[in-house]
Amino acid sequence: MERSLEELEQIVRGQICRVCSDRKLDGSCGLEDPGTCALFSLFPQVARAIQATHSDDICDYVRAIREQVCTICQQQAADGSCETRDSVACALDAYLLLIVDAIEEATGRKFDRPVGSVAAQPVFPLRSN
Repeated sequence: MERSLEELEQIVRGQICRVCSDRKLDGSCGLEDPGTCALFSLFPQVARAIQATHSDDICDYVRAIREQVCTICQQQAADGSCETRDSVACALDAYLLLIVDAIEEATGRKFDRPVGSVAAQPVFPLRSN
């Protein structure tokens, strides 16, 4: 099913913003500058990366996002590190599984996660410092 970027963005906003930890009680965005949300400031690249990935392994989507979106995000340092991502303050990173599901469903594709797969495990490995 073909959807415009605007339609996909509205669908993703409906799914993600309502569960975002930055949301205010009245449902509005609680970020000081909502334009800094990596998910929506880079949404065309996010949508393209997800739509170009055909896999049942979320790690393939993570890789696509890191290569096609994070590399152009102003929050990521030249060495690939990202304080925003590391502090779990990046909506794109924190809600990636939900974002993939929303886009896949909206475009008629199915992200199939077998029982006991990565969906039951943390998407991003915890770091020990």
